[in-house]
Amino acid sequence: MKTVVASIVALASAASVMSRPNPVGVLSREYAGGIYGKLGPAPPKRATGVQYFGVNIAGFDFGCATDASETSLVYPPLSALGGPDGEGQMSHFVNDNSMNIFRLPVGWQFLVNNQLGGVLDSGNFNQFDQLVKACLGTGATCIIDIHNYARWNGEIIGQGGPSNDEFANLWGQLAAKYASEEKIMFGLMNEPHDVPDIDAWAESVQAAVNAIRQAETEASGSAHTILIPGNDWTSAAPFPTKSGPTLLNVVNPDNTTTGLVFDVHKYSDIDNSGTHTDCTTDNISTAFAPLADWLRTNNRQAINTEMGGGNTESCQKFLCDQIAYLNENADVYLGYVGWSAGSFDPQTYELSEVPTKNGDTWTDSALVQACFKKAA
Repeated sequence: MKTVVASIVALASAASVMSRPNPVGVLSREYAGGIYGKLGPAPPKRATGVQYFGVNIAGFDFGCATDASETSLVYPPLSALGGPDGEGQMSHFVNDNSMNIFRLPVGWQFLVNNQLGGVLDSGNFNQFDQLVKACLGTGATCIIDIHNYARWNGEIIGQGGPSNDEFANLWGQLAAKYASEEKIMFGLMNEPHDVPDIDAWAESVQAAVNAIRQAETEASGSAHTILIPGNDWTSAAPFPTKSGPTLLNVVNPDNTTTGLVFDVHKYSDIDNSGTHTDCTTDNISTAFAPLADWLRTNNRQAINTEMGGGNTESCQKFLCDQIAYLNENADVYLGYVGWSAGSFDPQTYELSEVPTKNGDTWTDSALVQACFKKAA
């Protein structure tokens, strides 16, 4: 987990449904012989490491605290919108570092202009869509991440807050918008935490999956990879014993799990908060090794969409070791995405992965230079 405080500081400094038939099972035959074929089977163990590596491009999530308060401090990582040059950052990462995936966090409230259950706001969505199109323009895969901690203004989805239908409505609209874009992944929710009922959370996730698959089919579009988060800040360590067993039951309309990938986070500082510049662990024996065993047992895969540390020697050691482990276990780990580049101030943000530009030359942060490399 990482807190949102640094986001606000940076801005200021910068100016049991699982056991019954699937409710949309009528679509199953279309999926079995149709758009799922584009996703293909789970890849075999890769000799060359993980399939994806990249960084987050933050800014549209700024102001969204861990209780998912209204996102009123958005700082778009787009120079055309008065922010940093996120498009240039992504182009640099692709062209100079061979990165091939970016995660694009955004607040739910921003997308619908604070109208819960409403349609995507044309003005706000079009701003965010500029970032998505800039990402796609690099040739990379782009994760749309709703950065709301399973909440809307402090209330938990499906458990006293937004209804599952309202959550599904958001994802149905987004899936319809990007139905033809094969290089989009849908990150259902950033870091759910303190969710009282994991079974109820699984029902919320299932509702979103159903809505996405329905929209894809209606648009005759591509079947996108959907990233499924657990409770406990979707931390990799407790996932196999706490959230994972229940989330195994989330399925596609044809009752398969093709394209459903678990979304896990893990930081390397002393309290796993992602707020300290020094690192104390590589997270292998305590998180990624047990999770790898569990994934293999269940024939599933995960992607680590948040990880990082300070630009310090300790973090370079531990993060490089962690990445090496992921590369060595690429049969179950699709990739990793560092936190974070985008709209953060590289001079003040503890976990900055923002490259700096001098003339036509980009220079990466020390951590990115040391650890974020295409596997040999």
